[in-house]
Parts: sequence; structure tokens; C-alpha cells
Amino acid sequence: MKAVVFPGQGSQYVGMASERYHAEPAVRKIIDQADEILGFSLSNIMFEGPEEILRQTEYTQPALYVHSMALYQTIAIIPDCVAGHSLGEFSALTAAGVFSFEEGLKLVRLRGQLMQAAGKQSSGAMGAVIGLENDIVTQICKKISDESNETVLPANFNSKGQIVISGHSNAVILALNSFKKIGAKMALPLAVSGAFHSPLMQSAYDEFKLGLERVSFHDANVPVYSNVDAKPSKSAKKLKNNILQQILKPVLWTQTIEHMVSDGVKEVVELGPGKVLQGLVKRIDRSLQLSGIQ
Repeated sequence: MKAVVFPGQGSQYVGMASERYHAEPAVRKIIDQADEILGFSLSNIMFEGPEEILRQTEYTQPALYVHSMALYQTIAIIPDCVAGHSLGEFSALTAAGVFSFEEGLKLVRLRGQLMQAAGKQSSGAMGAVIGLENDIVTQICKKISDESNETVLPANFNSKGQIVISGHSNAVILALNSFKKIGAKMALPLAVSGAFHSPLMQSAYDEFKLGLERVSFHDANVPVYSNVDAKPSKSAKKLKNNILQQILKPVLWTQTIEHMVSDGVKEVVELGPGKVLQGLVKRIDRSLQLSGIQ
């Protein structure tokens, strides 16, 4: 079985998709269509930056979605299942026929704007932890949340021993210091604009829920593994709820790949800028055949 996976924030770079845009008419058509739908030149931000603009969540998310979908719609890959990391789940849903490219782009644009706004409203932060078990990170986060009366919790289970935490800035710093004291290989704050995949995104959740109600979801053509439960589904209703819950809940990427393997997946293809997911998947299960198209 072959799975196609799509990356999320952190994979973007200035110049993304530029070479394919100028060399392949089919890619150019999709990216030009995106500019027209959005009403501004996303392609210019993707190709020329500046980096500080591309890094802004409201632009990063549509840029990654458009890049991934341009690749998917112009290459001959028929997956047995799909998944995406955080924002990448929207690419996976489009690839599975749950909604159209245009509908997906509008949702991604809205999501990016709402998450960026929520980040400005709350004093949130995120941090990366390497070298500790999931249970230990979860327990320490809970202890600090209880003691500080602030929120900090795991937000991304990226691979074995690689976790991202999210929450109030002070609580995140306290957690990172605790991880260092017990021997984490790395515990560092991340340069992000908010506490993504945490309760601090509640305002984004509330507004995005209204946006989702305006979009018709269809049952998927192939199973989509969702971030919130790491399990496959074709149900339009379930996938719609999962993509909403994802704003507040952690990305279970490690568990997703483990479930894929237990379900018979042997090959994983990453579609999008960079090779972030290939690196994560390799650390989760070295038996998988990995490749990527950028």
C-alpha cells in the first residue's frame, strides 16, 4: 500500500514551487488560479518573499496548500490512503475528493488568518523537545499547568522522542527548563506566532467552525488519516469534525504513521516543499519506503 502525505508549517521557503511554475504549464495554471481566487499575488510571496512575510501564518498556510495541490494535481500518483501534518491535512482532504481545490484554499486562507489573529490575542508560545518519552513530556506539562494556573501541553507528536509543546509563554518556558533538568537532548522555544494546537486557539476555533458550515464535505475517495485520532476515515461528517478539532488538539503524527504501517502501508510519498515529513517518518519506522516530490 502507498500513502501520500502533505507537510505543514515549517516546510515553506522563499522560492517554493518557482522552478516548476516556470517549467510546467499545469503547475502554473493551478498557482495562477490560486492568485485569482485569493485576490492577491500569493505566487509572488512564494517565489520572492520576503521571508518574514512568507513566515506569517496567514500566508504560510495557503502557500503550502497551493504548492502541495499543484504537485498532486499534475502527477500520476494514485494513493491507497492520505494524511497531512496539521495544515497539510487540508491538502489530504482535497486529494481525497472531500472538497474542491477552491473550497480548500478559501478554508486554508481563513484558518491562517484566524490562527494568526488568535496568536496576537494571547501570550502564547511553542517549544521543541527532543529525547524524552511522550508520557514524561505529558506529565510534566500537566504538573506545570496545575501549578501555574496556565496552559502548556503537547501539541505535536512528530516522531519518537520529538515533541512540540504549546501554551502560555511563561508555562512553556517553565516546561522547557524542566525538560532540560531531566536530561532532554534539546528543549528550545520555537519562532512561531501563537500557541497552535492548544486551547489558546479557541477564538480561531469558534470562527472557523462558522466557516466550515458554509462548505459541503463529501465522503473521501480513499481513507484519510486525521491528526486528532491518527485513524483512517472516509466519512464526510467525521472528517469535517476532525479538521475543526485539530485547531485545539495535538497532531498525532507518530501514531498516524504507526497506524498506517499496521494497516499495511509500505511506501510513503511526501508532496510539498522540503523533506520534513520524510525525516519524521524515517525516525518512526525505518522499514517504510520513502520518497518525495517538491
